[in-house]
Amino acid sequence: MPKKTYRVAVVGATGAVGVEMLRLLVDRRFPYLEVHAFASERSMGKSVPFGTRNLQVAQLTPSAAQNIDIALFSAGASISREFAPFFVKAGALVIDNSSAFRMELDVPLVIPEVNSDALNHSVRLVAVPNCSTIIAVTPLWPIHQKNPIRRLIAATYQAASGAGAAAMSELVESTRAELNGKSYKNTVFPHPYAFNLFSHNSKVDPATGYNGEELKMADETRKIFNDRAIRISATCVRVPVLRAHSEALHFECERPISPQEVSQILKTARGVRLVDDPHKNHYPMPKEASGQNDILVGRIRQDVSDPSGRSIALFVSGDQLLKGAALNAVQIAEVMIEKGYV
Repeated sequence: MPKKTYRVAVVGATGAVGVEMLRLLVDRRFPYLEVHAFASERSMGKSVPFGTRNLQVAQLTPSAAQNIDIALFSAGASISREFAPFFVKAGALVIDNSSAFRMELDVPLVIPEVNSDALNHSVRLVAVPNCSTIIAVTPLWPIHQKNPIRRLIAATYQAASGAGAAAMSELVESTRAELNGKSYKNTVFPHPYAFNLFSHNSKVDPATGYNGEELKMADETRKIFNDRAIRISATCVRVPVLRAHSEALHFECERPISPQEVSQILKTARGVRLVDDPHKNHYPMPKEASGQNDILVGRIRQDVSDPSGRSIALFVSGDQLLKGAALNAVQIAEVMIEKGYV
């Protein structure tokens, strides 16, 4: 029997994540029959690379949903809220990278290595978690299965890639200006980016003092783990790194746990790779995580602030554009196909 193929739409095809989605469809030999690139009206006339050829970018309209089997969205929450329902109504599977549907009760929030069992025949809209959540949860999940995590404190070091191609360009250009002794007017971020770091640029909730990125990490982790009782606190910071987020994670388990146990669990965990060499002071770095599908995990050590022996500290780095966004979305589509759900 011939292998089934699919008509795929990439919405937000000219953005940093959209470009990676198109590349992954080729590199992973996704079973596409045809691929359509959609973006806003200002992208009309542009083309985007797709394997050995280019795709012409079409304007996203309600009629674009016709004759599409799988739609990969990475165009922002407002676009997703407006256009994703047209694709769902037309019968397509929509996999959305924005925050639009993540906390909807009837929308699965999926990391394939963690909770692909949330997918089924009736699902036609799937949400991709926030990049910081994915990079933290993927290595934490196998530990949580062996010894439930009861508390998590996270500090993130987030790259320009998390804010898109324009932010990456601003980091490059402002750094060049700084090195040449020239002034630079930043337009993407509210603060100078070169040789600087600042609190994540999402809106601060006046009731809690936490910004939107920090609240997302907490809420999404609880939903993915299906455990509202996990105590979570995050501090999210933008750092002058072009690509790949890093995170310092301190977690407390239900029972005592050792660094050796954590290392053994993570050696065989899906989607992660141990980089943990204290003799060479070699641990996860965004420079090495960039372009990698796996999340790098290291600096695994006992949290000495907890005398009960139930807490571990570790450090992770993961490519925000890949596992933190585009790769996770394509993997969801692959799981849906493999299980015969689409």
